[in-house]
Amino acid sequence: MAVVESKETSYLLPPNPEDWEKQGIPDFVYGQKELTMEGIHWPRNAPGALDTLPVSRFDSALLSAWRQRVELGLFRYRLGELQTRILPGSVGFVAQLNIERGVQRRQPQNIKSVRQAFDPEQFNFNKIRPGEVLFRLHPEPNGQAVLEQEDILVVINVSPLEWGHVLLVPEPARGHPQRLLPGVLRAGLEAVLLSLHPGFRVGFNSLGGLASVNHLHLHGYYLAHRLPVEGAPSTPLDPEGHMHLLQAFPAPGFLFYTSGSGPDLESLISRVCRATDYLSDHEIAHNLFITRGSPPGKPSPSSPLTGVRVILWARKSSFGIKESGAFNVALCELAGHLPVKTSQDFSSLTEEVAVALIQDCLLPQDQADDVQAALLALMVPEEL
Repeated sequence: MAVVESKETSYLLPPNPEDWEKQGIPDFVYGQKELTMEGIHWPRNAPGALDTLPVSRFDSALLSAWRQRVELGLFRYRLGELQTRILPGSVGFVAQLNIERGVQRRQPQNIKSVRQAFDPEQFNFNKIRPGEVLFRLHPEPNGQAVLEQEDILVVINVSPLEWGHVLLVPEPARGHPQRLLPGVLRAGLEAVLLSLHPGFRVGFNSLGGLASVNHLHLHGYYLAHRLPVEGAPSTPLDPEGHMHLLQAFPAPGFLFYTSGSGPDLESLISRVCRATDYLSDHEIAHNLFITRGSPPGKPSPSSPLTGVRVILWARKSSFGIKESGAFNVALCELAGHLPVKTSQDFSSLTEEVAVALIQDCLLPQDQADDVQAALLALMVPEEL
């Protein structure tokens, strides 16, 4: 992707590492007019050729700073062009070979509960090197909701899944455990809307849902391919259409959608956080994925990306280190992006095997039905 350096603020580090901490963290301040809801689409004939796509001020800042950190050797490995293939079949899984991440990523923390308290003695984002922070994401003051929003640090993921892989971390000194809060969800949604790239996605793994660090953060990254969840068909679960259920997909998820900002976005944030609060309180692991996408219903594969889809999956808890299978099942795998750990698995992986691995992580049907009924009941208070 072509990157044009911002003329207003430099998000690059000074040449001397001793000056990195002295420089402080630059601010990326954005206005509501920079949140682009419509007009973003995939190239019709060459979905992987993204160098010709327009870039926003956000894309330029993130990618130029991220590229510099690559050149400075701040990552655990240098991410090259990943081998990618679309698995034959009806789903459209995007499989990528990422051997280095499987070998060199940081050992996950010992998680025993979805509600585990933050432990300052464990690795957390207060312990990262100064050069790993790209900038502070901060909206211009514009109403009560924004005034209450915490500043968000945009930090490189030193074991990247894909190009531009960052973490969105709300005020790390506060020591929030890995439990979704409205402010960080708002930041994730607005980050997607700040990007003009159709493949910039954001997601969240709960504790027990393969989050490896118990310190509140979202993942954000660029992927130059459509994903099945962008346009997967769905059916409404309530008359007002507050929550939908994905259909004809290996991992049925709860779909929340908005095509507007302001009050519509705040309403979506409220509904999603009520749902994730319920899951956390009841020790149910979950994953969440934010992507530009088509409206709920029965869109065609080529339907325009007219809004933002938030997909929430309740799942079996997975505690301890899980290394079996071609891939681990977390936010991106549930959405159809499969980072595969070995060359043998990458060449032999089939849709049938991928579906089986994903479905093995889902709740039993009777428990899934109970969760659906409970979450649906939580959508009602919005109108009272």
